[in-house]
Amino acid sequence: MPRFVLPILTGLLMLAIWWIAYELDAFPVGTVPSPPDVAAAFVKEVESGRLLDHTIASLYRVAWGFTTAVITAVPLGLVIGRSIATRNALLPWINFFRSLSPIAWLPFATIWFGIGDPPALFILFLATFFQIVLATAAAAASVPKVYYRVAEDMGLRGTQVLTQITLPAILPQLVTALRVAIGVAWMGVVAAEMIGVGSGLGYLIIDARNGLRLDLVVLAMITIGAIGIGLDIAFSRLTRIPSLRWGFDR
Repeated sequence: MPRFVLPILTGLLMLAIWWIAYELDAFPVGTVPSPPDVAAAFVKEVESGRLLDHTIASLYRVAWGFTTAVITAVPLGLVIGRSIATRNALLPWINFFRSLSPIAWLPFATIWFGIGDPPALFILFLATFFQIVLATAAAAASVPKVYYRVAEDMGLRGTQVLTQITLPAILPQLVTALRVAIGVAWMGVVAAEMIGVGSGLGYLIIDARNGLRLDLVVLAMITIGAIGIGLDIAFSRLTRIPSLRWGFDR
């Protein structure tokens, strides 16, 4: 049986339970839309192009926030993993900031960056940066010491060790960490788009809530969940790269 059959069947089962519960008035009146209402909203939003525009806007923000976090967090994590002094100095504070919800930064993001994309990108950056730093540092610290003895015998020093020994050794763990981090970033899109933006799936949820359009709220939630599945599948494909498979076949 193909792998996608069971998820489709369970999805249809959940849809049936939702529909039956709605028809039986299991929900308080006006609090949950019916599946036909959401389907009608989907058709209308697709025909108008608004759903596509909101989706592209959210993907754009998540891509920039996540990419910036990766570019800055991975090098820092490599240094922390290799340097005991740097680890002792920074790791407690990285754990401190990692424990703070990105939503707590909303007032500062607005003050520092105003409204529009910059504060949203900042929130998405924070949602993933510290997580990636910790995952990279932990992976780098676990690299067998024999790798570095060989690197020393080969005359590698400094950044050469990080880029030619440490980074290739931790790539399997790093890919797994990035797979988790992109999911966290995508979940944070609603909070990030609460700050003065006029587009995005998070904005659609806030705007629809204010207008009591719960069908649009559910539509946006379903869209976010579906894209989240797609992103997870895309990152899981990275584990099939020949240079990484060794880390997942052990």
